[in-house]
Amino acid sequence: MTGRLVLGGAPLGQPGDVGPRLREVIASADVLAVEDTRRLHRLAADLGVTFGGRVVTFHESVERSRLPGLLSALADGATVLLLTDAGMPSVSDPGYTLVRAAIDAGVPVTSVPGPSAVTTALAVSGLPVDRFCFEGFLPRKGGERRSLLAGLADERRTMVFFESPHRLADALTDLATAFGESREAAVCRELTKTYEEVRRGPLAELAAWAADGVRGEITLVVAGAIPAPVEMDAAALAAAVAEEEAAGATRKDAIRAVVVRTGLPKRTVYDAVLAAKGT
Repeated sequence: MTGRLVLGGAPLGQPGDVGPRLREVIASADVLAVEDTRRLHRLAADLGVTFGGRVVTFHESVERSRLPGLLSALADGATVLLLTDAGMPSVSDPGYTLVRAAIDAGVPVTSVPGPSAVTTALAVSGLPVDRFCFEGFLPRKGGERRSLLAGLADERRTMVFFESPHRLADALTDLATAFGESREAAVCRELTKTYEEVRRGPLAELAAWAADGVRGEITLVVAGAIPAPVEMDAAALAAAVAEEEAAGATRKDAIRAVVVRTGLPKRTVYDAVLAAKGT
């Protein structure tokens, strides 16, 4: 008999953000693997849940040493709930090693979806969210951080980073140097909590603001690079849209694809299509 591993999405700040399924799994799980036992007890009290399962710590320094015991419990048929301090396990938090080991052992892995700082910050940032990438925590050392950011300078997708408050000003300064001072970004602080704040603006402006000191949990959202416009006449633009349509795209998606590829305004591409239809 094989058990199952359940990944639980813990609230970022407000306990009410999680639903009844997480309450049920906390109450019924045979083993609760948690990043911080104090947070588990606080969360259970806030949710009005009593749990009777065995509690084991599962944080970065003991993650690998806990695997044999947890895999043994899963092999014996136990339901193991994995909870980190906030958000979904494995996303810049402990969890990946256990998930991978459970999958390799043939153990079912499921989740109780819950809050995520990544998608929450994206949603409130006001920046494009149709395509994005998550880069996790930036390197602590300045040289390594600047090297990484130099490699991301041409990334067109919106980027999401985690950063500690005492390194935020330096990180924003390095971002402004690598991406340009006018690149738009949003600093999302203490998401869903009492002192939630979302500060939006150019990177240079945000770096100056952060220089006075910032407190709390930080999620940083940075706009992607805007490619230099490609010079194409109206006939070539209309032909490019027609090629996308011939491949199966709708007119709207075809125009968007050409806009992304060329960096030209949507109106320019749209007018070229209209002009071609009128000839």
